[in-house]
Amino acid sequence: MSEMKQRRPQGGPGGGHGPMGGMSMPVVKAKDFKGGFKKLAAYLSPFKWVMTAVFILAIASSLFGIVGPKIMALAIDKLVAGVMLKFTGGSGEIDFEYIGKVLLGLLGLYALSAAFSYLQGFLMSGVSAKVSYKLRKDIMEKINKLPLAYFHKNSQGDVLSRITNDVDTLNTSLNQSLTQIITSITTLVGVFIMMLTISWSLTLVILGVLIVSMMLLMLIMSKSQKHFANQQKYLGAVNGHVEEMYGGHVVMKAFNGENKSVAAFDKENDQLIEAGFKAEFLSGLMMPLLSLIGNLGYVVVCIMGGAMAAAGNMTIGDIQAFLQYVRNFTQPLTQVAQVGSQLQRMVAASERIFEFLEEEEETVTEAKIAMATADVKGNVRFEHVKFGYEPENLVIKDFSADIKEGQKVALVGPTGAGKTTMVKLLMRFYDLTDGAIYIDNHNLTDFTRSDLRTEFGMVLQDTWLYNGTIMENIRYGKLDATDEEVIAAAKAAQVDHFVRTLPDGYNMVLNEEANNVSQGEKQLLTIARAILADPQIMILDEATSSVDTRTEVLIQKAMDTLMQGRTSFIIAHRLSTIKNADLILCMNNGDIVEQGTHEELLAKGGFYADLYNSQFDEGEE
Repeated sequence: MSEMKQRRPQGGPGGGHGPMGGMSMPVVKAKDFKGGFKKLAAYLSPFKWVMTAVFILAIASSLFGIVGPKIMALAIDKLVAGVMLKFTGGSGEIDFEYIGKVLLGLLGLYALSAAFSYLQGFLMSGVSAKVSYKLRKDIMEKINKLPLAYFHKNSQGDVLSRITNDVDTLNTSLNQSLTQIITSITTLVGVFIMMLTISWSLTLVILGVLIVSMMLLMLIMSKSQKHFANQQKYLGAVNGHVEEMYGGHVVMKAFNGENKSVAAFDKENDQLIEAGFKAEFLSGLMMPLLSLIGNLGYVVVCIMGGAMAAAGNMTIGDIQAFLQYVRNFTQPLTQVAQVGSQLQRMVAASERIFEFLEEEEETVTEAKIAMATADVKGNVRFEHVKFGYEPENLVIKDFSADIKEGQKVALVGPTGAGKTTMVKLLMRFYDLTDGAIYIDNHNLTDFTRSDLRTEFGMVLQDTWLYNGTIMENIRYGKLDATDEEVIAAAKAAQVDHFVRTLPDGYNMVLNEEANNVSQGEKQLLTIARAILADPQIMILDEATSSVDTRTEVLIQKAMDTLMQGRTSFIIAHRLSTIKNADLILCMNNGDIVEQGTHEELLAKGGFYADLYNSQFDEGEE
């Protein structure tokens, strides 16, 4: 979410910025400010002594700055007294020694104020950085504990936004707002007391001006709030459209969708411009109106102060000090308004972060047996398995099958039949609604998820390679593998020759999208990774569906090597690739409708035969 820069007030006569000369932009408010801040306070508790020191330094810095104008008034009064003596013909000189001492003392006070301000800023930056580090670390750990169902229900962009934008917002606001509010409140109280010591009547005048300014500010903000909200909404829509069109620009161009895309963009952009214009226009009224009222206040102070000085009720130094205090009084008020927005933004961001951290984690059950002692051979048994992503809508209705060790099992059926879901259940990405799955007579729930998955290897249709060398990507299957083991796995996967033709061989770096190698080559690399992992059970989910025929032959050879001596589950739409499977399970609507070998199922002339013949007919055509 883009944010408008806060304009810092610079009050003072002639400057055009009177009381309430700044403004704060409306922001998204926290749903539960107290609860969100309480949770954030738990993260700040390890730094309570540092925070205490920060607050003390902030107060000290403000106090040293507050007494400055009053001390300056002493020097001005002494200077005016000396000048008046000269004009009236009296005896005596301007006491520059006294004035010099006062100015030196004033310089020392301001230097101390600056030093304390720098020190508290340094300490607070360290606290906010450490809190942000802890939050990001906790989020990353949380991501690995969440069930896959969470990521199916929530977009990747939203999760990334919590770990980047929300933590950054919290970091920035935490660094600025907490010390700023202490400084502002201290300055407000201190300046108000100093103004009263100079003149209570002038103080009442300034309070009246500030009340009028606040009422005007609240009126304008109430009118502009909805336009700022619409601006952010339409900005999100425009960004979403641009991101969507950029991500799919090849498809958009292929179907001549440029005009439609531009028309949709123009519609969203027009709404953004209209909302933005209204928001900026109304907020733009604040500065000139508040400056006008503020400068009128300065004029009143000057007139009344001059009259009081002429009557001998106030010195010129006091007038100068009072005007400085007026400026110092209006700035903290504006800053408090800005800090209020920052605090709301900070707590709103922390709410989103803690909402994520409090999500229900994947259930962890105590292991009844360790995989190392189970002596797994690869026998797999499904007993009346039932499962639904939503409890009331079953995807797998009643699935039973018995697979022997070393068998090559093919899962076939139309899209949505439940083939991939069965594989997810086998690896315990989801827990069953009912029924059980056994490996060598051990229920899957007897093992921890991480322990269970050490016996599985997976090659998917959508390959996943990361930004790193080819050697590192293959080694992901076994992190402690030697270079020789990696190369041996690559040779078994029919990928060694291709890798050696590349500019840097195994040290070639794949880019972030891994699109500097072809789809077939990526698939071979993932098979090499699976071979290196040396699992007992292999899962191949349509691994050859998006490659050409020649590459498919290479992948098939690699897969034959990979499946040798292992229990294998193959999901395939090209039925010609699973003719030699030991067992074919035909699935439809979450149930097994037929099972047997290729020849047996063809001889039956049933569901499988219809599927196979339809592909054969399409191929002939």
